Amino acid sequence: GRWLPSADGMVLMLMGANVAVFMLWQMASPDFMRDHFSISLDNLKSGRLHTLLTNAFSHYDSGHLFGNMMSLYFFGSNISSAFGPAFLLKLYIAGALVGSTFFLVDKAFIAPRRQIYAGWDVLRSNALGASAAVNAIVLLHIFLKPKGLIYLYMVIPVPAALVGVAWIGLDLWRVNKGQGQTSGASHLGGTLVAALVWARIRKGWI
Repeated sequence: GRWLPSADGMVLMLMGANVAVFMLWQMASPDFMRDHFSISLDNLKSGRLHTLLTNAFSHYDSGHLFGNMMSLYFFGSNISSAFGPAFLLKLYIAGALVGSTFFLVDKAFIAPRRQIYAGWDVLRSNALGASAAVNAIVLLHIFLKPKGLIYLYMVIPVPAALVGVAWIGLDLWRVNKGQGQTSGASHLGGTLVAALVWARIRKGWI
């Protein structure tokens, strides 16, 4: 569509939206932000379906924001240049929505079986951040260019395939382990989106 920005413009637009919501966390009521910019079973039961997407633009912690935006900038620019800004936007949204769904399924069906959650309020346990959406972008790049190099901390060259295996393995370990700051289930939702999109590209459907 004519309204779409350039390839780099789309990356900057997504980054700008994330920064804007981060600024909102500094100014608005924490309860309001939790209700409208984080995902939880409680929010879902209350009919706040918009949180399935809004949480993916939401960061409370500056370090979390910085890490996700660095990955979005470098990998998102590559994907946007190769497939167009509309493709990047759809990939980000798909990663966000599937990541949110995986998080909720984990909390509703898997977490209650773990004794580690005894005493936890699983209904109110929430998540936020662009990680699932960014995972979809980063892992699609890795699936497309497994023999390429990824520079960890911008200095250490590591084969992309190795990064991908370690990344997915770490998320599977997080899901198995359970309680923790990072939702492996949400990340794996983004990974699934990347795998499905990669399969469609391989078959020439995209």
